[in-house]
Amino acid sequence: MLINQSFITDIKSIISDAREKAIRAVDHQRTLMYWHIGKRIFEEEQAGKDRADYGTYLIKYLSEKIQPEFGSGFSVRQLERYRKFYRLFPIASAVRSQLSWTQYKLLLSVGNEDARTFYIAETIKNNWTSRQLERQVYTSLYERLLLSNDKESVLAVAKKEKLPSDAKEIIKDPMLLEFLGMKREASYYEKDLESAIITHLQDFLLELGNGFSFVARQKRIHLDGDEFYVDLVCYNRLLQCFVIIELKTKGLSPQDIGQLQMYVNYYDRIEKLPHENATIGILLCVDKNDAVVKFTLPEGQKQIIASQYELYLPTEKQLLEEVNKELVNFGEKGE
Repeated sequence: MLINQSFITDIKSIISDAREKAIRAVDHQRTLMYWHIGKRIFEEEQAGKDRADYGTYLIKYLSEKIQPEFGSGFSVRQLERYRKFYRLFPIASAVRSQLSWTQYKLLLSVGNEDARTFYIAETIKNNWTSRQLERQVYTSLYERLLLSNDKESVLAVAKKEKLPSDAKEIIKDPMLLEFLGMKREASYYEKDLESAIITHLQDFLLELGNGFSFVARQKRIHLDGDEFYVDLVCYNRLLQCFVIIELKTKGLSPQDIGQLQMYVNYYDRIEKLPHENATIGILLCVDKNDAVVKFTLPEGQKQIIASQYELYLPTEKQLLEEVNKELVNFGEKGE
């Protein structure tokens, strides 16, 4: 007797979906339990706030009473974390079921309330895993986007209150490509960089920003007997346009910018459909001279973007220092 294999597939899918929903439900209830514990600790602390070191004593005493029965999840350190969880998210309805407790633990390390709001919105919108959220937090995604955008715009795009109208609203500078595993000091060719990106394509698209999908590598363009090859072609569904990426392992030149402009023009005139927006070109280079970009391209143009990439992940302190320095410079230029 023959059994339709789609029947087996459907049953497996039902089981997998149910298990996933059950795991999410249990994790959300655990998260709410930690929130309520944090709330109760905070309320008890407030009742005895006139006594010196009462809060410290209270948590230590509570841990001694409940940890033997309920385990290491109720150590002094964990109880302090639950208290902080409640203080950062004082409204129960703000505890979102789409986020796991592991993700909330990551968010507790984010001191800026706007940044936390941004990461929560992006995690829900993009269905980030805990690992993906961890990388975005530790590479200061929010601060890097602020280099070319105002706070209100960054938060509005994250919360889907507005669609991005400019590529700079979602493309970062610098881009951090430490996941490629290439050494900064090592000698490598552009084809090596391209191959590493293709190998780690999912991570690369995540680093590029929201709404990117991969279209082609080494896309051949034939122009009256001459052939050219575009390094990477992507598409962004939010901007509704093609995105051409040229990789440069050395500092960029006016010739590089001119070549990318030619590719952008080709896609605008040959590949782009009437309902789609103008093609974006990204020069992804190891080093860039903003003055060269500025004076090579027409004033006010928004189609060509130069973004520097880093092949190593600096410490959080180093990255934030660099971002803050750039933010100060950006503010001075705008005055």
